[in-house]
Amino acid sequence: MRPFHIAAIAVVTTAAAIAQVPKPIALARSAAAPEQIRAAIVAASKDTDLIRGVVAFSDGPDLLVAVKPPATPKLLLDEMPGPAMVKVGDLYMAYMTVAVGRTHNVLYEIDGKPYGGKTDIPAWSPDALSQPGVPQGTLTEKLVHTSKIYPGMKSDYWVYTSAGYQQGTPAALMVWQDGEVNVDRKAQSHTLNVIDNLTFKKQIPPMVHVFISPGKVGEKAMRSIEYDTVDDTYPRFLRDEILAEIGAKYSIRADSYSRGIIGESSGAICAFNAAWQMPDQFSRVVSRIGSFTSIQWKPNVLDGGQSYPNKIRKEAKRNIRVWLQDGAEDLENEHGSWPLQNVQMANSLKRQGYDFHFSFGNGTHTRLGGQIEAADELIWLWRGYDPSKTAQTYEMDAAEQAMPLWRIRSFNR
Repeated sequence: MRPFHIAAIAVVTTAAAIAQVPKPIALARSAAAPEQIRAAIVAASKDTDLIRGVVAFSDGPDLLVAVKPPATPKLLLDEMPGPAMVKVGDLYMAYMTVAVGRTHNVLYEIDGKPYGGKTDIPAWSPDALSQPGVPQGTLTEKLVHTSKIYPGMKSDYWVYTSAGYQQGTPAALMVWQDGEVNVDRKAQSHTLNVIDNLTFKKQIPPMVHVFISPGKVGEKAMRSIEYDTVDDTYPRFLRDEILAEIGAKYSIRADSYSRGIIGESSGAICAFNAAWQMPDQFSRVVSRIGSFTSIQWKPNVLDGGQSYPNKIRKEAKRNIRVWLQDGAEDLENEHGSWPLQNVQMANSLKRQGYDFHFSFGNGTHTRLGGQIEAADELIWLWRGYDPSKTAQTYEMDAAEQAMPLWRIRSFNR
């Protein structure tokens, strides 16, 4: 099988990363006989998954897919024609090179009709892998905070000081919502590796990173109340409780120029809301698959996230920098349309001249879409950062100024 060349990407791997390469990928890379690759695929897959067409192996830029269809399939990669599939026995296979730092979708067609397929296949970049010679930061044990602003709420959090942080020298700050998904270096997010690699390459400053989880009052989960509510309660909770507590132990900068905040789904609107409500506390925002919908909207009582596109257009402009990420296959439910609302957010930010970037792909409502582009997000968010400054007026970059507004076209009917 010949690799289908999409993009040539240089990949740096460590011994640990090599050990984790799926055997079918390793065989395909070595140009092993198709029969050997087929045997490895069958050994690593459920037969029902092969029949359903949901089997895919990925490592960096290499993607290997396989299917047992009832007839000859046509492969589509990210809605475009893919390479011709190789038939070995009852199995069809294709090995290809894809762009890293994003997810990919695979779909099969038989006689012009969809068959099987898999969405959100990750292609991690080298920045997501632990690299030799790159010093790692220091992660605390899990800490627990009991709130007064949310009476009786207990929240878990962790503090990660990246290499280069010096106690006594105030450092830049990033606050991560749903923090528990980021603190395991071996888990899916790869967040700590990205922080280490970008800090080492001086693409982001040494920082104090706060990973905070949604709280509970007794057994009552508070995530949606904290994250989806459009008011200043959660920003005050961060400022007056969490960051005050952390600031007593760590040296962190107080200027919003040196503070960023990031989240996914409800955590994403939470991050945007914090900067919108308190631009004096946070000026750099990453919103992944943001829930700019009516989850906590109460008619005539409480505003909802669905109002943010209009609030951006009608209210005073905030001095904030915003990266939005979403996918065309995100949620559609009783609370609203995630893709349409994120397009509305992007157009509103553009219309009002904000410094923003919109990464809109073909993904679903998954953390992967934002996690996999974390390096690009953080580099963009912290571009031009100068620790000698305490303020900057953010302006839309020239490349975005030259782009048109986003428009919706229907491809799935």
